[in-house]
Formats: sequence, C-alpha cells, structure tokens
Amino acid sequence: MTYMETYRFWLEDPYFDEQTRQELLALAEDTKEIEDRFYKELDFGTGGLRGVIGAGTNRMNIYTVRKATQGLANYILKQNVQDKGVAIAYDSRRFSPEFADEAARCLAANGIKAYIFDELRPTPELSFALRKLGCTAGIVVTASHNPPEYNGYKVYWEDGAQITAPRDKEIIGEVRAVTDFYTVKTMERKEAMEAGLYQYIGEEIDVAYMAELKKQILHPEIIREMAQELKIVYTPFHGTGNKPVRRILSELGFEQVYVVGAQERPDPAFSTLKYPNPEDPEAFLMALELAQKVDADIVLATDPDADRLGIYAKDAATGQYIPFTGNMSGMLIAEYILRERTALKLMPADPALVSTIVTTNMAAAIAKAYNVEFKEVLTGFKYIGEQIKWMEEAKKGNYVFGLEESYGCLAGTHARDKDAVVAVMCLCEVAAWCKKQGKTVWDHMLSLYETYGYYKEDQYAVTLKGIDGAAQIAAIMEGLRNQPPSVFGKLRVTGMRDYKKQISSDLISGQTKETGLPVSNVLYFELENDCWCCARPSGTEPKIKFYMGVKGENLEDAQLKLDELTAAIRALV
Repeated sequence: MTYMETYRFWLEDPYFDEQTRQELLALAEDTKEIEDRFYKELDFGTGGLRGVIGAGTNRMNIYTVRKATQGLANYILKQNVQDKGVAIAYDSRRFSPEFADEAARCLAANGIKAYIFDELRPTPELSFALRKLGCTAGIVVTASHNPPEYNGYKVYWEDGAQITAPRDKEIIGEVRAVTDFYTVKTMERKEAMEAGLYQYIGEEIDVAYMAELKKQILHPEIIREMAQELKIVYTPFHGTGNKPVRRILSELGFEQVYVVGAQERPDPAFSTLKYPNPEDPEAFLMALELAQKVDADIVLATDPDADRLGIYAKDAATGQYIPFTGNMSGMLIAEYILRERTALKLMPADPALVSTIVTTNMAAAIAKAYNVEFKEVLTGFKYIGEQIKWMEEAKKGNYVFGLEESYGCLAGTHARDKDAVVAVMCLCEVAAWCKKQGKTVWDHMLSLYETYGYYKEDQYAVTLKGIDGAAQIAAIMEGLRNQPPSVFGKLRVTGMRDYKKQISSDLISGQTKETGLPVSNVLYFELENDCWCCARPSGTEPKIKFYMGVKGENLEDAQLKLDELTAAIRALV
C-alpha cells in the first residue's frame, strides 16, 4: 500500500481506537506529516524500537508495540523457551506504563508469562531482574535520553544483555513477518493474572539488586570515615534514578546527599529541561546552582532510565565546577577499581577491561598498566554485555569493568547493560577516597592525565531527517568509504578500518587484516600521534555521528588538536 492508503486504513478500520482516529483526522490536510507517519514501519532495529510517540506505522503507539511483541512472542515460541517468561520494566516517559502493559498482555495471550515491575525502574535493574528470575527475555520501555516526544522498546535475552547477532536479525525477521494487525494477540489484564501469566514484581528484586551493587564496594571503611564530609548533589532528571540512587547512597552511609527538588519526581514532559541528557551542560543548571549553595564536592545526574551518568567536580583552585565526559568519569572508576583490586589482591585471574571502538584510548593505557587484558568492541553496550557472556561460557577471562564514551559503564556482572546506579556508587567511593587524600576528584583526574597521557575526545553529529536525510547519510558514508581522506586537517591517516567490509588496512605498510568484529556500517580512521576519528550512522536517531580523539602534551595542546580535528571533520560534511 502507498502511505496514503495505509493512512486511510488506520483512519477507517475498526481495529484502531477512536483516539487514534481523531488524531489522524486532524492531519487530513497535512500530507507531509501523513507521509512521515506512514511512509514506512517504525524500524525494529538490532536493539528494538525507538521513535516519536503518535498514531502511524512510523510512530511509537500501542499498535506498533503490540506488533513488535507478537513478533518477539513468535520467536520465543519457535525457540520453545516460553515457559521461562519475560521480564518487563519501563521509565517515566509518556505512555511507558501503557506500552509495558500492552507488551505484557500480548505475551500472556501467547501463553508466555510476563513479570512486570509494579512501577518505573532503571533499565539496568531489568537486566538484573530477568537473570534473577530466570527469564528467557526482557523488555524495557524507554527512549533513554531522547527528547520528551520519543519513546522506545528494547529487547534483552536470557544473559541479561540486549540482543546481538544472530538472534537480533532472527527476532527482527519475526517482527517484520507480522503484517496483519488482526493476527496480533492480546487479552485483558485481569484474565491474564487469573491465568498466572501476568505477575507484578517489585521490592524483592530491589533488595536483591541493592545487595549485588554493594559487592562492588572496595573500601567501605573509607566511605564510613568520609560519609559526613563528602557533599554530593544529585538529580534524576525526572526519571527512574531517584529511588535506587538515593537508596544505595543511604544504605552505604553517605549523609550529605542533596537532591534537586524540582527534578526529583517523574515527569514525562521533563519540564525543567530542554533535553534530559547528562551530556548536555544546560541540563545541569539547577544541579550546579544547588552545588554552589551547599559547596558540593561532586554533582551527579542520571538520565531518565538511569543507565547513563554525568558528573561535575569542584576545582578547589578556582571554586568552579568542571564537567566530565563519559570517558573521563569512566576512567576515574576504571583506574580506581584496577588499582585497588590489585592492591587488595582482589583482582580475579585473567582480568579484562572492555570498551568500545569510539571510547578513549586511555582505557587501553590503564589496562596495560595493571596487566589487564583490553578488549575492544563495536559501539553499543550490548557488545560489552556479550563479552561477559562469552568469557563465562569459555571459562576464560574475567570481566572487571566496561565502559563506552556515551556516559555508560558497568562495574561487576550483576547486569549486562550500562548501569548508572552502580556508577554513582563507585564514583562516590572514588570521591570519598579523594577526600581522604585531601584532594578533589578534579585533582585526581589531572593526575591520571599526567600518568597516562592527555587524552581528549569529542563527537560531532549531523541530523538529517526523513527519506531525503537517510539518502544523504548513506551518501556521506559511501563517499568516505570509496574515497577516504588521506589527511584530517594536519593529521595524516595511517590506517582505516571498514567494519562493513570487515577489513583493517595499514596505510603505511599496505597490509590488511580482518577487523575481528561483526559487520557494521562504521568507518574508523587511525591518525598519526595516537589520534583517531570514526563515522557511523546512529541506530536510533536520524543522525550521522563522527567521533574523534587526540593525545596531547598537556590539556591545552590536547584541546587545540581536538579543535583542529573537529574543524576538519566539519569541513568534510
């Protein structure tokens, strides 16, 4: 069907409710909007769904959620693992509870038990819960840090990580095979509960989750000693982090925790924020105001589904609060864990640190310093979670820490996705250790730069929406692939990795080898002087992203090199 025919089907068929019909009637004269809503189905990508909320095949609504769940149910039934059930969590966004309920009732109608949280929970707790309950899969309804008009739907498998190859493609195939809405099953919640196919979960999982987090604490005595002195400001950005973050800090004994009151409660409009993203400096304005008022040592923010952590730390010399990138906060936690586990003789045999190809090169330097194996994976924390599974299955290697540049990390293996709650806990332990040493977290970051090198990273994203935008993104990638630059600004290209072709080329020696990673539409350019840049289309937004990193002689030199590299990349597109 054409997009107009699909529009009329949604408008006229009795399958769709009156609210949907009225929303679509209001668009009758807006052909551009109708086209955008119906020119395709919302992609069920390798992680699931994400899109703008509204009526239409290219939108997040109860019908697209139901259809996706039917595809997942069909896959589970074909694998004959339906008896283990599916765990479901959701965040504070518009329609998150409704979408979670639709998913649960669809699963129940297919004879698959749904374990659904009794209220909003962080994404990492879903990863923990499905393993704790022995489920075959998990669903999280969230759009992470996207603007308020978005929502999403992520699928996890029994290991607790988001689905990866080949299972992701197999599930996508099942979802796409559901072409008739009338074949999608559902049932009333009361009926599902009476049949034992719909069960609420809550406090018992929370208690177990908290217990697992505490196992990552290395110096409880330092926390007890500094608990009254360390001042922490925290904001959950109207999301899921408020209760678990405050709970873990309280149970560990931290006494000076100040929460941004205006951003404490769940709010699907994120009314105090332009963008609920800890990468956005403007999102920290209220938290920094409170930090100045109480003279806080650190300022912490978790995104709406509490899998990403952003931080600021006080510079004692100037009194200013310094923003930390995800690379910086990740390195603080990683170096502390490796150092203290080594000193306390708590490092497991064959330890491993895992990061993504677009994460700081400092990760490899720190891993080398502590004789820890360094593993690099594609962008996306699901690949880090996959490494944990493979290490456990092979009984070779022990995961200690993993991180990605986009403000996500995981200490321990209680979850298989990035976990801002455990990151808050670990970062606060680092801050307590710094306080005991008579220095700030920023002082300690400077010492890491001095020891391992002045690494700095950034990214540049170009948003190109709609059909034309998708074509432009494809053209940019093919241009870089077929006619790769020999230089980026002043930096010579010394190597190129094409993850789509799975070829890594050394441009100095002329030698090539396999990348050793799965097929992905990603180009990575190795530059001289330990610099690099990487191009990849976003899997969740209409964007092409460029990541870049440099190593300088000092902070000023590193920033100058980064500015020049960024300018060169901007000039390309």
